[in-house]
Amino acid sequence: MARLPEGSVVAVVVTRHRRALLADSLKMIAAQTRPPDHLVVVDNGPDDPAQDIVESCPVPTTYLASHRNLGGAGGFALGMLHALSMGADWLWLADDDGRPADEAVLATLLDVAQERGLAEVSPVVTNIEAPSKLAFPLRRGLTWKRNTDDLGTDFLPGIASLFNGALFRASTLDVVGVPDYRLFFRGDEVEVHRRLQRSGLPFGTCLSVAYLHPDGSDEFKPMLGGRLHAQDPENEVKRYYTYRNRGYLLSQPGMRKIGLLEVFRFGLYFLGTKRDPKAFAQWLKLVSKGRKEKFFRF
Repeated sequence: MARLPEGSVVAVVVTRHRRALLADSLKMIAAQTRPPDHLVVVDNGPDDPAQDIVESCPVPTTYLASHRNLGGAGGFALGMLHALSMGADWLWLADDDGRPADEAVLATLLDVAQERGLAEVSPVVTNIEAPSKLAFPLRRGLTWKRNTDDLGTDFLPGIASLFNGALFRASTLDVVGVPDYRLFFRGDEVEVHRRLQRSGLPFGTCLSVAYLHPDGSDEFKPMLGGRLHAQDPENEVKRYYTYRNRGYLLSQPGMRKIGLLEVFRFGLYFLGTKRDPKAFAQWLKLVSKGRKEKFFRF
């Protein structure tokens, strides 16, 4: 495999059983005014393969079929390491259910990263059905931001969504590493964000470009008139990985101070709002598993 040229960008996408969404995503990735030099797609579901969709993309591609479901964490780790082994200088990361909002996203991110000397830069992640709204609410202190207008118009330092259009320098990954495969999915992005913060490297969100993603705000349930929220996924599998991995995250340097607040917040939600003591007991059990690094699959 020949080394990629200097300054090269490799797009890394992880997919599983979402051929139509992947096709939409790759169409916009290939349409960029500054297209990636190479595309790596990790397919966690080769029993319903997406190889034909990947190979039809009009940029050079590598299709990596994983016959074990690596989850988002393992999929990105595999794809990122493969991109680094090719000699990529920049890695552009995305899930299969999102896509750039327009053709200038990658070019703008590159310009902003170079002008500001950033180790990583992300676009705003907006609701694919209502682009003026954020796909995921953003908490600033006790205030939750839900609309793009709430964030400003230029640059948001120290905050970034890392697997939805995030652009990393290759040298950044020498410092922060790739996602932790043990987390499987849910919380893997937060864990890399934690490492970025602790590294002291400059990063943030460019507010002039967007990445479209399905709305994810329904999981965040309000309490106390919206001053607090608790994440309550809709199915048992998502709850298992969300709460277990959160327990691990809260035991790590840089996040330990908010651990007591989590107990109060989820206790208030499950006991006071949802009135479900069994759910709170299950939350405590899963958080404890994460703290003890009991990373067994569901």
